[in-house]
Amino acid sequence: MRSTSGEGYALVVSASVEVDADGRVGRAAAIATRLRENIETVVHGKTEEIRLVLSALSCGGHVLFEDVPGTAKTVLARAIAQSIEGAVPSRIQCTPDLQPSDVTGLSIYNQKLREFEFQPGPIFANIVLVDEINRAMPKTQAALLEAMAEQQVTIDGVTRRLPDPFLLLATENPIEYEGTFPLPEAQLDRFFLKTSLGYPSLDDELRIIDDQREQHPLARLGPVVTVDEVGVLSTAVQDVYLDPLLARWIVELVRATRDSPAVAVGASVRGSLALERAARGWALMHDRAYVTPVDVEHLFLPVLGHRVVFTPKTLADARRTGWEVALADFRATTLATVPPPATVFDSDGADHR
Repeated sequence: MRSTSGEGYALVVSASVEVDADGRVGRAAAIATRLRENIETVVHGKTEEIRLVLSALSCGGHVLFEDVPGTAKTVLARAIAQSIEGAVPSRIQCTPDLQPSDVTGLSIYNQKLREFEFQPGPIFANIVLVDEINRAMPKTQAALLEAMAEQQVTIDGVTRRLPDPFLLLATENPIEYEGTFPLPEAQLDRFFLKTSLGYPSLDDELRIIDDQREQHPLARLGPVVTVDEVGVLSTAVQDVYLDPLLARWIVELVRATRDSPAVAVGASVRGSLALERAARGWALMHDRAYVTPVDVEHLFLPVLGHRVVFTPKTLADARRTGWEVALADFRATTLATVPPPATVFDSDGADHR
């Protein structure tokens, strides 16, 4: 038995609690593990980051990477697509002259048939990498909003569904802002998670060099799951058990961001929904049929960090101390304001509340 302290209430999570009676979560976790391990044959040393992306995939969300060039973001997107049988990858390189129709597609007149034919754009794919999204003009960025929120695009008054599964991975370059257009808060809020891959360790970088000596490992990467099995992941997320006390704590955490002195505009209800669903997906990626407070704490910044608007003073302090320190302070302050429920892991299933 293990317990952690909390204020006012206690949460009991039993190792034998009947939350996966028919084994659906277990089967989905095995699919997720198979998918992750296949991706890790080409993207080394990024297990937790891959789990984050796969959590977003299983929850129907999208990921924003704030990363320097050359950290395997394109490789990750292609590896995910190649690991799913029948999945179609796509890459959109954003530039200031990129038009919305370059993303969504457009209707072209066919002189032979004497009618307009729709030519789908690169957004019509299963795994879409939008590289340097902040280099695209606001109207082109806005063209992505409907696709991200509704999994559809509307062109010439006709709404067209995007493929399923649909995962959009967008990147921002944090070290070069010349010729860029900052993403509006409304668009940032559409991203399920924000994270970074970062540089590999020395050993992993040596392994990367060795792997690519003759050919890129993507050339020999094959599928290990089907599109239907990805659908199993999405269904299983709903079966992961979330205690009502944890659900209440998640909402309290999000509401606390709205009252934080470091924040001008806190996270919206969309933040509560995303944190709750991300916690279920994260538990699934770790082969668990239930969510723990540690899951929520770990996901606090990836899910909520980009959804808040900080005060000018906080931004000034962040320029002095660095964003990582500023975000860590924000997380620590919020968690101290709203402490997690106490947790007891009980092997006999007894209720100790």
